[in-house]
Amino acid sequence: MESHPSLARLLWFSSPTFPTGAYAYSHGLEYAVEAGEIRTEAPFQSWLETFLLHGAGRSDTILVRHAHRAADDEAALKNLAELAAAMAPGLERQVETTAQGNAFATAASVWAPVIQAPYPVAFGAFAATQAVPEHETCTAYLAATIASLVSAGIRLIPLGQTAGLRLLRDLEAHISMVVADTEAASLDDLGTACFRADIAAMRHETQHTRIFRS
Repeated sequence: MESHPSLARLLWFSSPTFPTGAYAYSHGLEYAVEAGEIRTEAPFQSWLETFLLHGAGRSDTILVRHAHRAADDEAALKNLAELAAAMAPGLERQVETTAQGNAFATAASVWAPVIQAPYPVAFGAFAATQAVPEHETCTAYLAATIASLVSAGIRLIPLGQTAGLRLLRDLEAHISMVVADTEAASLDDLGTACFRADIAAMRHETQHTRIFRS
């Protein structure tokens, strides 16, 4: 990290207190819990590992990187925003990324103008304007996303706080792996293989009782 101000900004806008509305989304987890697919800590950890290595965790990190590099290119950011929205496998997942991105842009505009775009694009572009290095930006984005999902799991499964902390600890290596593996990734490398999570997110749209928006 190049300076204390940029570190402070990174900590602020990746904090769960930053008003993106992330607490309202479960990324399909709510349906998986109701369907009995996730009832304990172990399957939840497997779900999160797959999300990071083969799902939106990896693809979003690629988008964060490319948005960071294109922060001064309005046309490129617009194309990235359209691509990120089109990649959502269902309506609620699209709402999740676009609504959070727009909320992030509105909040971050206190520091500087931010593109209204899906969350990873808005996050990556804004970090670049605040002199936050790309690697740290990706790490913070993934850590914040995983923390939000673990928080959802603690409430839904339910799990205790200690179990949630164990999950965060055990997923650190996977976050580092995804950050390293996406450094040279192109937009052609975008794609996911989390079919159960995608189906869960789609079925959540018609779930009878819901706490979360996705």
